[in-house]
Amino acid sequence: MALDNLISVSFTDEELTKISTAIEQINTILKGKAINLTPEDRRQYGSIADRNKLLVDKAKFYMEKAPHTVPKTIDKAEFDRDYAARGQVETPLRELTMVAEKLRDTKTLLDYDNLQVAQAYYRYVKFLAEQNEPGTTTIYQDLRQHYHGGRKAEGKEKKPGDKKPEGKKPDDKKKPDNGGPDIHLPEE
Repeated sequence: MALDNLISVSFTDEELTKISTAIEQINTILKGKAINLTPEDRRQYGSIADRNKLLVDKAKFYMEKAPHTVPKTIDKAEFDRDYAARGQVETPLRELTMVAEKLRDTKTLLDYDNLQVAQAYYRYVKFLAEQNEPGTTTIYQDLRQHYHGGRKAEGKEKKPGDKKPEGKKPDDKKKPDNGGPDIHLPEE
């Protein structure tokens, strides 16, 4: 009986070359323009929510309609360049995000299909090894290392009498329901 195959797809060498070329072209255009933040930088700068985007849009509108209200400490020309570039980057970013999602989802299903086949193969080789089929014991022993209990970590062998420490049981005291918010104060 054949296993269910969730996805069946392949790419020609020509298609893969076209994908690589397109990615190289994008990277060439972005060289010296796009920034690669560290995770710490991303946390520091974050991203602005839609509400804040609205604030930026309104501020730009008022700066243009009432230029006398723009303080001298603001470089309006730089603000305008940043504003325009942000708009230029947003559309391709959305499109690339959709492409990345398609590739990620395709890879997820391919990985799932591959794992199902590998697990079926493992079970069959295990059966053959148990039947003493020549040449299968080595394959089985190598594959079983990927399963829990297939190979014990050095120095971590369980000894007789070793028990898992039991966790503290939750307090079973009933708290009165006074209809108020569920607030837990420290007990004295």
